[in-house]
Amino acid sequence: MNFFSKKSSSPKKHATGENDENRNPRHGSEPPSPVKQPSATHSSPAAPKRDRERDSPRKSARPASPASSPASREQPPSKPRSSRSFGKHAPDSSSSSSSRRKKHDPNTHPLNLHPDEYKRLSALSNMSNRSSMDKMDVDREPSAAPPSSPPQQQQQQQQPNGFTVPVSSPTNGRKTPTNGEGPVPPPHRSNPSSPVPSAADEAEAYKNAGNKFFKEKDYKNAIVQYSKAVELMPDSATYLSNRAAAYMSNGQYAAALEDCSRAVDLDPSNAKFLLRLARIYTSLGRPEEALTTFSRIQPPPSAKDVAPAKEMQNHIKAAESALESGTSGSMVLHALDQAERFLGLGAPKPRKWQLMRGSAYLKMGGVNSLGEAQNVAMSLLRQNSQDPEALVLRGRALYAQGENDKAIQHFRKALSGDPDFRDAVKWLRIVQKLDRMKEEGNTDYKAGRWQAAFDKYTQALEVDPTNRGTNSKLFQNRALCRLRLKQYDEAIADCDKAISLDASYLKARKTKANALGQAERWEDAAREWKSVQEMDPEDRNIAKEIRNAELELKKSQRKDYYKILGVAKDADDNAIKKAYRKAAIVHHPDKNPGDEAAAERFKDIGEAYETLSDSQKRARYDSGEDLIDPSDMFSGGGMGGGMGGIDPEILFSMMNGGASFGGGGGGGFPGARFSTGGRSAGGYPGGFQGFQFG
Repeated sequence: MNFFSKKSSSPKKHATGENDENRNPRHGSEPPSPVKQPSATHSSPAAPKRDRERDSPRKSARPASPASSPASREQPPSKPRSSRSFGKHAPDSSSSSSSRRKKHDPNTHPLNLHPDEYKRLSALSNMSNRSSMDKMDVDREPSAAPPSSPPQQQQQQQQPNGFTVPVSSPTNGRKTPTNGEGPVPPPHRSNPSSPVPSAADEAEAYKNAGNKFFKEKDYKNAIVQYSKAVELMPDSATYLSNRAAAYMSNGQYAAALEDCSRAVDLDPSNAKFLLRLARIYTSLGRPEEALTTFSRIQPPPSAKDVAPAKEMQNHIKAAESALESGTSGSMVLHALDQAERFLGLGAPKPRKWQLMRGSAYLKMGGVNSLGEAQNVAMSLLRQNSQDPEALVLRGRALYAQGENDKAIQHFRKALSGDPDFRDAVKWLRIVQKLDRMKEEGNTDYKAGRWQAAFDKYTQALEVDPTNRGTNSKLFQNRALCRLRLKQYDEAIADCDKAISLDASYLKARKTKANALGQAERWEDAAREWKSVQEMDPEDRNIAKEIRNAELELKKSQRKDYYKILGVAKDADDNAIKKAYRKAAIVHHPDKNPGDEAAAERFKDIGEAYETLSDSQKRARYDSGEDLIDPSDMFSGGGMGGGMGGIDPEILFSMMNGGASFGGGGGGGFPGARFSTGGRSAGGYPGGFQGFQFG
């Protein structure tokens, strides 16, 4: 064949020169290899030969014998192979059969080489063209070499073991490009590497993962994925809105508001974002802002979407109106309860609403209500210990409970944080004025200036008519002044006012019972003492007051000798004698011949004088001893039996306190004398020791 004979006529050509040229033409730009390149005149026939080899069937190359190859005859037997071809060999049967038996098939992609060989070839490729793109990131069609320039020889790297290996070779039967690009991986042998994803692609992947978690109601993981997307694309309104929805579903309304507000700023006309923002405002108890946001949506939202915000706004306005108009606090609480129904699940109650609730409890004024007001104030102070409005709220609760010193401390603390806070200034002045006037009234009372004390208490009642607790104490103190002034009915009225302001105020009830007694309304007094005993069963003095009132009731139902004679209960013997003589002359039967009642009156006058003129009989009369039935003392078997309802202290006084059993008819105790004393402080037996300031 002419082709082989022509090739054999070039004795100086390398045996592998023809394959080297076709194997790796892309390395023409590499630095010179240690292996000397053959001249262009010897390499020019290689191109047509290579084309014929590629186009001819494989079986047509088998008849050639190894001896017919000029290259094999020129190569010394002892010299090893200089290279391992990646493409097809020359059409000789020996080389074809040997290549099929090789461990690494030369027709495969370079990635199928031995790992050490692949690393070496990769290093050579990087050295040849560092400025070129990564071969695995580019998948382009190869470009043919310009026809004017001949293909360059394959450069080889001499290995220590004495043979050279080409850097690259034709792959998959295609001609290797000579423009500096790497080999194209065959699609059926290896997969090209994916391009590096952009930040937008990664953010979208995180968003899709977040959507999946959101549909599964795993809101915490959805927030994590959305947050990763936001980190990559912080100006994406969609990612911010998605995370806001996840925050909202997870009960984190403050974070949802921040994200959704940013999303609306980035896309102000997005109806979906605006609707979500309005719902967040409603969930946080901000109906005015929610309605403003609803008004920006085009087309307008449905009435169903807007209804919660409108109803919430109406309930809050009703609560504010009830507070300003003086309506009962329960109406305020009802309106607030209705508004809170539209808050988001787990959303905190707005601070303004909590302050309104605390003010409503103060308006109610009961013991439990004041405790609730304290709880509201403490809840706000735990969030901010310097909150001036919360400090004033707690100070007002303390003031209503009568703890004025602590109330003043809270008002001053509020002013230290905000010197211009008007409510703190107002309530501080009120409490200080009340304290001053109340103290002045107490001073006058202790000094016996009853009228002056009465005037001070009256002025103090005008300072703050809304303070039920303080005014209750002022009414009770004024009632004490009226008792000293012997204005019993007025004292009872003041006590009733104090009890109406504070039904549990025991001191006012005791003062009322005493006033009833001094007004000689003993039946009412006994009834009032019994009601006090039910409220305070541990106080033994109350039982004694009940017995005394019942005794006075019995005494009031007998003949009143002092009234018959027309003298005071503390009249001396001379006054009693003069009164007797005068009454006897007036009511003597001889002076009233046609008056049958005159004889009865004259008889009563005589009994009165007989009792009151005798000191022992008078003492027994005043103490009620004459009302005691001796048979009741020993009923039920003598002294060991019951006492018939008689006060044991009276019996002890009779036997050891000066009572004399001097005989007398009827088994009585003529001459018995008691040391219980007469009336004091207006005529109440034994006096009343319960005077205390409120």
